[in-house]
Amino acid sequence: MATGTGTGTVPHEGSGTAARIGQWKATASRLALLPLRLFLGVTFVYAGFDKLSDAHYLAGAGDAASFYSQTRAARAGSPIGWTLAPALHAPTFFGLLIAFGELAVGLGTLFGLWGRIAALGGALLSATLWLSVSFHTTPYYLGNDLAYLMAWTPLVLAGTPYLSVDGYLAARAARDRARGLAEDAVRRRALLDGGIAAVALGGAGLLSGSLTAAFGREDLPPAAAPGAAAPTPPSAAPQSGGPAVTVPAAQVPVGGSATVKDPASGDAVYIVQPAAGKYTALSSVCTHSGCAVNPPKDGRLYCPCHGSTFDAATGAVINGPAVKPLPHYTVTKNGEQLELGPQQQA
Repeated sequence: MATGTGTGTVPHEGSGTAARIGQWKATASRLALLPLRLFLGVTFVYAGFDKLSDAHYLAGAGDAASFYSQTRAARAGSPIGWTLAPALHAPTFFGLLIAFGELAVGLGTLFGLWGRIAALGGALLSATLWLSVSFHTTPYYLGNDLAYLMAWTPLVLAGTPYLSVDGYLAARAARDRARGLAEDAVRRRALLDGGIAAVALGGAGLLSGSLTAAFGREDLPPAAAPGAAAPTPPSAAPQSGGPAVTVPAAQVPVGGSATVKDPASGDAVYIVQPAAGKYTALSSVCTHSGCAVNPPKDGRLYCPCHGSTFDAATGAVINGPAVKPLPHYTVTKNGEQLELGPQQQA
């Protein structure tokens, strides 16, 4: 119970608790987007470095896991397929543009520098990936690109005003106005300092990304290295009325694989030797949404688009969202050559 002396009163203890709770709620409301901002920033920085350190990413048409092959696989079923043609004509440029774009978006979001612009860049990247890679994912909620697009929307609307470079510049601008500095001078100062911070952060991202691309990649096996000449390149002539598609058996070690092309579709096919003397061939086209799966590794084939995993011996699904196994082909060993047969019916 409150007591008073004269006209004064002693506040009830509960009023102080209520004030602290109110302050906590206000702080929580201001920082409500911080977890989302940190998650998106870290994820896009990681995605950029992951691409730059992946030897397959810029390997070109001969590698089913490359940017070129993934783009070509997505183009046929994409509602914006016509816009992907330039990326197929200059895959190295556009591949690096996307990787460094993800890095820039992630760093800008993490540090809260020009937050709305960074978030808009992230939304555009996510929208492009949704419309080109995961547009036909069924049900739609299994496609993560649409979820990322929606996640960027709050940051596009709200920006990054707290615990950020943007917040610091806004607070300093308010102090400048309070001490009578002209509005034009306040804006020029904020723009200049924001530009300096952007150049510094962008330079750090460009340097670290370039070093990752130059020294952080794992070397591909000689047979799969971009531009490397195979001892005896596989024939790509049609199976009917022409030489069979073959590859030297020596190029397919136990647990390894060699890549040929299906002469009917032009899609990459992995010829695999899962056990000594046993050969099989699996399509590189994921049965979930048509992306190109990575070459077999550790007895599995992994789809980088949505995470489906397949058994390298049978093509069976190990992890979804794919539900159908990879199409498989017969393989016949003639002397020292492995001959690709027709695709088998499921």
